[in-house]
Amino acid sequence: MGRIIAIDYGTKRIGLAVTDPMQIFASPLNTVSPKEFDSFIEDYLKSEEVDAFVIGYPVQMNNQPSESVKYINPFIKKLKKAFPEKHFHLVDERFTSRMAFRTMIDGGVKKKDRQDKSMVDKISASIILQSFLDNRSNNKENIKLK
Repeated sequence: MGRIIAIDYGTKRIGLAVTDPMQIFASPLNTVSPKEFDSFIEDYLKSEEVDAFVIGYPVQMNNQPSESVKYINPFIKKLKKAFPEKHFHLVDERFTSRMAFRTMIDGGVKKKDRQDKSMVDKISASIILQSFLDNRSNNKENIKLK
């Protein structure tokens, strides 16, 4: 079983998180610039087996895509073209940056370190990925209960 990579896409930074090989828990991986993403992901896929990508998708409170989809949709299309054999999942990313910031405060991260936006981005990716894993697990349990 391969890992799952989560992507919190931004025009300035892309936060990345990854599962363990058993796809049980999510951990922050890295933050890269959009220019660095292609080479980073290619190198990562050479060294690790990856089954799927989970991409944070920007949705408004009315469940409609936000305006920033105009940036992320071309990114997703390019990623699917580069890795057609991989599975792709979109996950609502609402509030993940706030949750990441709150996680840093609750974890005792110093104020100066909380200003590091790259840390927020990779923690956001972890939250997106863990949400996907939890939802997938709950759906499997629900199916078994029927």
